[in-house]
Amino acid sequence: MHRKSGIHFVGIAVFIYASPLVLLPCRPCPLSHLDHLVLTVKSVPNTINFYSSVLGMKVITFKGDRKALGFGQQKINLHQVGREFEPKAKHPTSGSADLCLITKTPLDTVAAHLKDCGIEIEEGPVERTGAVGVITSLYFRDPDDNLIEVSSY
Repeated sequence: MHRKSGIHFVGIAVFIYASPLVLLPCRPCPLSHLDHLVLTVKSVPNTINFYSSVLGMKVITFKGDRKALGFGQQKINLHQVGREFEPKAKHPTSGSADLCLITKTPLDTVAAHLKDCGIEIEEGPVERTGAVGVITSLYFRDPDDNLIEVSSY
């Protein structure tokens, strides 16, 4: 069904949509977790240096010379601006990400570490809502100006 932008009420369900909307007659496919995401960056070496030295992520090389950053059971694949791998996002852009990463390290220790690394905390510690409850967060920027949120439950 195609509709103009707006709000459509169906019983107790509310659909907010942008034109054109196609409501698909299908059932959702259950997902279990996030495996990886892609950051488009200006400099893969600078990004690797930041995330490995500041946040302790592991550098992963795969499929020849492709690079990723690993932590927990997830990874962040890195694409260099203008040299993205296919398939890719419709409009790959550096500096457009907003990531929330969870730590078990006390946030005052994280804040002191960021200060020692010369990284300015933009906001925090502040209380936010995480995926499974209330979190306390610190916000700062990576070399591409992506917003990085380090949080603890």
